[in-house]
Amino acid sequence: MMLALSACGDQATKTVEADPEVEGVATLEADEIAAHRSGQASSTVRWNRQSTVLFRSRLIPGTPAPNFGRINAYLGLAQYRAVLAAREARHGRHEGRRPSLAGAAAGASVLVLKQFYPLDAAVIDAELAAQSAELEGRPHRAAAFEAGEALGREVAAAVLAEAATDNFGVAPLPPQPTGPGSWVSSGAPTVTGGFGARPFFLSSGDEINSPPPPAFGSAEFLAALAEVRALSDARTPEQVAITAKWVPFSSVPFTDLAADLVDRHYRGERAAAKIFAYANIAAYDAIIGCFHTKFTYWFIRPTQADPGITLATGLPNHPSYPSGHSCQSGAWQGVLRDAFPSERRLINATAAEASFSRVVGGLHYTFDGDEGLALGRRAAKLALQRGIE
Repeated sequence: MMLALSACGDQATKTVEADPEVEGVATLEADEIAAHRSGQASSTVRWNRQSTVLFRSRLIPGTPAPNFGRINAYLGLAQYRAVLAAREARHGRHEGRRPSLAGAAAGASVLVLKQFYPLDAAVIDAELAAQSAELEGRPHRAAAFEAGEALGREVAAAVLAEAATDNFGVAPLPPQPTGPGSWVSSGAPTVTGGFGARPFFLSSGDEINSPPPPAFGSAEFLAALAEVRALSDARTPEQVAITAKWVPFSSVPFTDLAADLVDRHYRGERAAAKIFAYANIAAYDAIIGCFHTKFTYWFIRPTQADPGITLATGLPNHPSYPSGHSCQSGAWQGVLRDAFPSERRLINATAAEASFSRVVGGLHYTFDGDEGLALGRRAAKLALQRGIE
């Protein structure tokens, strides 16, 4: 399903540095610039950071981790649609209070995060109360924030209605092959990722499938397997720490990086919401494509091909090719490089580390990572090309 993020005439696919001439309404820009100068992050950044706090608080040993990628795809979509709706209301001739973009992002975030983290409703409400309290003594800004919050909740309700019909987790897997080179389940429930879920920017779940992996037993395969074994045999504490840094999903550290970059290169609320929407949604589309590829080839894990390989972290129960961490990372890499071209070196190094973490951890071959990064970048490219109609 092709996704139109905006019906508000936004045709650009490139983000720009915050600029009063570009961002629009003068009073809104003044609010944003004042908040930035006082050290406040944009509302979008604030709530994306909160999403990682909530996620990490739910990492309980022995229980499945929340699906951060899916949650934040809908969070990003709701934030961006809400910010665009508030911007349109500010530019139009509507009666009543003019909603702030910050309030719209906050209202959308609260509704989405409560849907996916119902046990943390009090924490979410407390964060909203803290944000609202920062406007104490500024009645006009407080009123605009309240109006934006109401609009954001309305937009988010529509987004959550879309989420309820996205086919997540219900599609049956194709028949599993057996024999040399085929992945074998541990007996635990198979992790299906985004397999069969409705994508946002892709025309179908298999549009960005990776080509076949190296043939099992081929020289290329054996060299890649030997590399994983060599890393496993000589793994250092520093390399174990790199593996642990990227557990369980690469979108979590990338959300932190994106928030830092938006703060460092101050972007207005609309630009910040756009970056997070594109990155989160492209990363989720990448996981949909990634798992479609996984269940096309059902490729054997390194530890199954060579039982002498040890692991630096737990092994997810799904096929090896390509690396899901790398698929997510490639999507973030593509969107963030588009938004922050001056930070390409940092972004590329971060994506490379995320991919390498799974090889040095014993979970993946290098070709799993290389093809995963390429798949993710394809997802990002299509998102940037198709997303705004």
